[in-house]
Amino acid sequence: MTTGGRIILHVDMDSFFASVEVRRDLSLAGRPVIVGADPKGGVGRGVVSTCSYEARRYGVHSGMPISRAYDLCPYGVYLPVNRPLYVRVSEEVMAVLSRHAGRVEQVSIDEAYLDVSDAGSFPAAEALAAAIKREVREETGLTCSVGVAPGKAVAKIASDYEKPDGLTVVPPDGVAGFLAPLPVGKIPGIGKKTGEDLRRMGILTIGDLACRDVQDLIARFGRHGVLMHRLARGIDDGEVQGREGCKSVSRETTFEADTADPDVLAGTLAELADVVAGTLAADGLRCRTVTVKVRYRDFQTHTRSRTLPRFTADPEVIRGAASALLLPFLNGTDVRLLGVRLSALEGGRTRQASIDEFLSP
Repeated sequence: MTTGGRIILHVDMDSFFASVEVRRDLSLAGRPVIVGADPKGGVGRGVVSTCSYEARRYGVHSGMPISRAYDLCPYGVYLPVNRPLYVRVSEEVMAVLSRHAGRVEQVSIDEAYLDVSDAGSFPAAEALAAAIKREVREETGLTCSVGVAPGKAVAKIASDYEKPDGLTVVPPDGVAGFLAPLPVGKIPGIGKKTGEDLRRMGILTIGDLACRDVQDLIARFGRHGVLMHRLARGIDDGEVQGREGCKSVSRETTFEADTADPDVLAGTLAELADVVAGTLAADGLRCRTVTVKVRYRDFQTHTRSRTLPRFTADPEVIRGAASALLLPFLNGTDVRLLGVRLSALEGGRTRQASIDEFLSP
């Protein structure tokens, strides 16, 4: 499928914020831990940042309005986001990863790609992935899931395949067989709305998408149809971006259901701003430009940027700028994707951090 003999690892921490909170307070082990906004007895605003697997059994998930989470799990342990703590633990994790690959692309506070092509073979890469998992557990007390594949997109799908604490290896000759039976929504960047559109076309699995005439997809989705078709066939030549030469830090999220709710949108954007601010701080960087990206349900995509009067890594300043940029987009139109990008960086190391990149313009 993907050419070039590459071997890519995607390392994704398991329920990161909640797991760090359990590490800090072992009495929380085995309990439904929900990190995010204050639920205020079910009337709070904002969203769930992450939650433990125990909370997920109640139907709670990241990005859910906190009031809905409270309805589903009123006896859960609700904790505020402790960004400085998560950044410190993230640095511990990334230090482990950096020992095992020359190129590490941290795409968020809790996940990264590693180019381990120098391992020479997929069995050797599997052994390396197992060693990484062991060292992360020994040095941080946390678990991670790892996908090993010839390209980034398949590695990301593979890391989610056996969560938590999973290790899934997809060699080049196994890519088509691995992808074919999976739901089409497993492809990075395909959210609920696109998934529904694909289902109406009779496309339920990645195999269905791979076999579909690309012209049908172009007619419905434009250039995104081409990208989806390529990823469904395992074609992904995106390189792991090391620290050198990278100019921005960004994070995006695709909503499970399109929403025009201003509280959900504002809460989600604040969380995204905190994530990129945390990544910025972890690298000793400061930014000058903040950009907000909004994609509506019809795939129209808009961005607005603000250049700050001075370089900063202050999360409150970044959050405030992002929130102000969002206001014109709160017009009652359903939104499917939100993103925040920090650019015009100075100081420290430069590291590209982006997620849901595969279908982004």
